[in-house]
Amino acid sequence: MSSSISSNRMLFAASFIALVTTAFAFMLRINLMGVWETAYSLDKTQVGTIFGAGLWPFGASIILFSLIIDRVGYGKAMAFAFVCHVLFAVLTITATGYRMLYWASVIGALGNGAVEAVINPLIATVYAKDKTKWLNILHAGWPSGLVITGVLVLGVGSSLPWQWQIGMILVPAFAYGAMMLRMEFPVSERVAEGVSYRAMLAEVGWGGAFIAFLLIVMELTTNVLGIVALQNIGAQMLIAAVLAAVYGYYARSFGRPLFVFMLVLMLLLATTELGTDSWVKDLLGPAIGNTLGIDSGWVLVYTALIMMVLRLTCGPLIKRLQPLGVLAVSAGLAAAGIFWLSMLGGNAGTTALVIIVAATVYGVGQTFFWPTTLGFISEQFPRGGAMTLNVIAGVGMLGVGVLGSVWLGNLQDKSVVSALEDDRPELVARYVEERPPSLFGNYRALTEEAVEVRDAMMTPDAAALAVATDEGKMSALRTVVALPAIMLLAYLALLFWFNSRGGYRPVEFGSS
Repeated sequence: MSSSISSNRMLFAASFIALVTTAFAFMLRINLMGVWETAYSLDKTQVGTIFGAGLWPFGASIILFSLIIDRVGYGKAMAFAFVCHVLFAVLTITATGYRMLYWASVIGALGNGAVEAVINPLIATVYAKDKTKWLNILHAGWPSGLVITGVLVLGVGSSLPWQWQIGMILVPAFAYGAMMLRMEFPVSERVAEGVSYRAMLAEVGWGGAFIAFLLIVMELTTNVLGIVALQNIGAQMLIAAVLAAVYGYYARSFGRPLFVFMLVLMLLLATTELGTDSWVKDLLGPAIGNTLGIDSGWVLVYTALIMMVLRLTCGPLIKRLQPLGVLAVSAGLAAAGIFWLSMLGGNAGTTALVIIVAATVYGVGQTFFWPTTLGFISEQFPRGGAMTLNVIAGVGMLGVGVLGSVWLGNLQDKSVVSALEDDRPELVARYVEERPPSLFGNYRALTEEAVEVRDAMMTPDAAALAVATDEGKMSALRTVVALPAIMLLAYLALLFWFNSRGGYRPVEFGSS
């Protein structure tokens, strides 16, 4: 018995450190966003696309590994993740421009996805009687990595060249790589209970598969392959429908309606959490710098610290509110926090206390979104095994990578141009240019010259460009508030539905 407990603890520790590694990659890229924008003359949509490239392959690899994870084994999947993390560091350090940064991000994201594809079903299997609690504790590894990386980079490493900062990811990568070499992994709960492969796929069904395939097709045809003829939503939906039909023919199921509904909500959740986190340093830079005189990245470190502590101590809260109650409260707090933060940009009366309180509300609001959703899925669809758990996570990453992050960047570009047209229309002809179409169609953005003028702050035009940029950032953040507001209504509706059926209860094998 003690040997089993010790083995479980080691598996948990290695999984935790692997998740810390994925957070290192995320936080490092956030802190280097401005550096890359200046060094490689990137516009906001390009920056959003690079950050999206660090997310959508994450989602794709989670889903693809779910199809084979029980056959290839957890160990081989973790070896693949380790190789990807090392390649990510090497390629990013030697990058010469936009395309190389993009592909380095893709490779790193594939490694991140492999990690998530392993650790979620692994911990759900090891702690089968208390899944939501332990998945929350596991996912404290994510904010732990954000805090550690943020302190290292913002506190002691900001004077280092950015290439050295990227190299920091190799430390946790080699740590989990060494630990995993000595591990013996259990079979998944689904396999142990004798649930067939087809039955697992049927939980997702063609309805869930269509959502996942559509996001993958959108990214591949637009940014990876650049197939112009397929860059419209009708063609993309047709391809996704064909792929989903093949999946559905084998699975013989539309999928569980509740699961498909949660997939749609996951698109909103991931953009609210990861999409906002991706841009929060850039969005709040002016307000934080002017009021506190510090790098805005510290706000993300602070909210991550809140998240880490709350996830590690989540047991009583989850027991009292159940997963849906926790998600509803989180959505309400996230909406309030994001709206509050969005009002800080042009407010001359903003104080340090106001910023800290607003950031606290935002941090608490987003804390339980991701792991509690995973816990809810593992408790309600145990027959789905790795597939349901990882498809929900994969669609979240795909959603924010393909749509959310690019959407936020695109919103900023359009808002900046709109602000200039309203306040200084004479500057539009000089400082605004047409850009190649993105997933959100044609758009205009500031020219390279405009970015240089704005950042130098040496000419009369610079102030107008800076004001327009700040207005665009805050406008984008206010738009995001709609997402957690919709989520709140959805979670309340689900609570009502479960209560009408006798209350929330985890599904046991044999009863689903």
